[in-house]
Amino acid sequence: VQLVESGGGSVQAGGSLRLSCAASGYTYSTWCMGWFRQAPGKEREGISTIDNGGRTRYVVSVEGRFTISTDNVNNTLYLQMNSLKPEDTAMYYCALRYRTYGGTCPVGEVAVPQYNSWGQGTQVTVSS
Repeated sequence: VQLVESGGGSVQAGGSLRLSCAASGYTYSTWCMGWFRQAPGKEREGISTIDNGGRTRYVVSVEGRFTISTDNVNNTLYLQMNSLKPEDTAMYYCALRYRTYGGTCPVGEVAVPQYNSWGQGTQVTVSS
């Protein structure tokens, strides 16, 4: 499995960015994909996930500001980030894992060890 993120950068508070993650090399028919972030000195956490059925989850800190989506034709995961805040500054990673039938795709720190395929990360910096 190969995951390649793009779209990070520097933006002022209140601005927007869209992250992309091109996925290849997987054959799962049921899966979870997610966006994770890790700020300096903090643990990595899953901030948003989506499954092959289109079900989405968000952590409270980004709900209403971020939107996760997929283009299943092009095998690309997106994260639209609006109303960015300085506390959103972090390295952002996409990840993918197999999902058992009926399984869910939780968010938060508990989600991190569930994933075994990760991208290289893309930096997002939000200035005040």
